[in-house]
Amino acid sequence: MAIFEGAGVALVTPFKENGEVNYEKLEEIVEEQIAGGTDSIIVCGTTGEASTMSHEEHLDVVGYVCKVTGKRIPVIAGTGSNCTETAIYLSKEAEKFGADGLLLVSPYYNKATQNGLIAHFTAIADAVKIPIILYNIPGRTGVTIAPQTIVTLCKNVPNIVGVKEASGNLTNIATMLAMADGCVDVYSGNDDQISDDLYSGNDDQIVPLLSLGGKGVVSVLSNVAPAQTHEICASYFRGDVKESARLQLEAIPLIGALFCEVNPIPVKAAMNLMGKKVGPLRLPLTEMEPANQERLKKAMEEYGIL
Repeated sequence: MAIFEGAGVALVTPFKENGEVNYEKLEEIVEEQIAGGTDSIIVCGTTGEASTMSHEEHLDVVGYVCKVTGKRIPVIAGTGSNCTETAIYLSKEAEKFGADGLLLVSPYYNKATQNGLIAHFTAIADAVKIPIILYNIPGRTGVTIAPQTIVTLCKNVPNIVGVKEASGNLTNIATMLAMADGCVDVYSGNDDQISDDLYSGNDDQIVPLLSLGGKGVVSVLSNVAPAQTHEICASYFRGDVKESARLQLEAIPLIGALFCEVNPIPVKAAMNLMGKKVGPLRLPLTEMEPANQERLKKAMEEYGIL
């Protein structure tokens, strides 16, 4: 059984103006997500700025979200690293804190071979008992987890169950699903830079991926529109593909604005525009360019969330 089906939110981490984690606000946005129908919470991923957290902060945030959520919906903790031992440590601690699953990014910078990736992910999986979703995001890591590698891991390692596909390569995804024979749970997660000033968002391929047999999306859009993102998936699963596609297309301008700069810069700006007060970004991320913020504001107004 899949860890979740539908729309999982790639949750932002709210910070105070002094840069500390704002736990009061974190609880508030978790409750808003659950009330909005979000199917799962993905904490300390790319959108959550985990790369700028200390290990202590990282695990404190995971534990806090698990506590607030209280098993009402699954919590999946991002615990990947380019150091296998670090990823094992974070994964074991997240499991102790009550995470229902793990999201493991491919090791960045090292540029491991496919055999290296298999060894890396297998070592982490052997150290924990909870299910694992791989995170294939070559635009950020510099390495692609090949379709055959994903299938091999899901077939041979019992608690590696799926992949968040952020390659944007639907051909590779279709090839993988054809090879998988049902053993790989696939979630849309596209977050790639197309050109110097254009990014492709993880929420613009939900319906295409569902049509190939995907389980859902790890969504940035859900931070600002949880009910709508959930309904894109729910409509599809009910068999109302036309309505699902309508909702997907209706959200495209907003999705484009949410990815007109690198994630999570725009989504934090959007939440602050909505009065959610999730605070600043941590360097090296900086605040949104004024022209892009105007584009974002206009898209939010047209979508009806501002």
